[in-house]
Amino acid sequence: MTETPGTQPARRRAPAMDPEQRRAMIVAAALPLVVEYGASVTTAKIARAAGIGEGTIFRVFDDKDALLAACMAEVLRPDDTIAHLAAIPLDQPLADRLTEAADVVRGHLTRIGAVAGALMAGGRTEHPKPGPDGKLPDREAGLARPRAALAALFEPDRDDLRLSPERLADAFQLVIMASGRPGAPDPLTTAELVDLFLHGALRSSTPQ
Repeated sequence: MTETPGTQPARRRAPAMDPEQRRAMIVAAALPLVVEYGASVTTAKIARAAGIGEGTIFRVFDDKDALLAACMAEVLRPDDTIAHLAAIPLDQPLADRLTEAADVVRGHLTRIGAVAGALMAGGRTEHPKPGPDGKLPDREAGLARPRAALAALFEPDRDDLRLSPERLADAFQLVIMASGRPGAPDPLTTAELVDLFLHGALRSSTPQ
């Protein structure tokens, strides 16, 4: 279609969606912009990235603060991480399973850090928001599902383990989280982390 010089191309109509689908679509478009611009990102910029009118944002979000809170809540959701952990083949050696798992969990933590860091750089600190039931999210509950997925990766080697898969998964999760702390001068590589976890710190404990 030929455009008349000096006119703006017609904005494409947003596809029909229910409110939850539209919220998810807007958040998905907003997340990379939040990482880039932090809390200063404008709703106009987000609307352009989503291919919608700016007013559409405010049909499903009360204001920009509500949208930014939804972005933080989305990046904290462990669903994708759990799905990736569940897809790791259990017929691989344990070290390979844990290496894949550590990369998955580290990626999730990196995404959380990118969004939280961008918002904090703009002077905004996100606090947990009540869910539909009016209750604040339980941090321990948010860690429990990924921990259960990690325990499943230890399960095939249960008979050779010094501790239960559940206890090892808890320790492994904590080690991964600690190894990715901001400002670490020389963070462990994934291979180093897994090797240290499985074989300890002493050279003599490493299998020959």
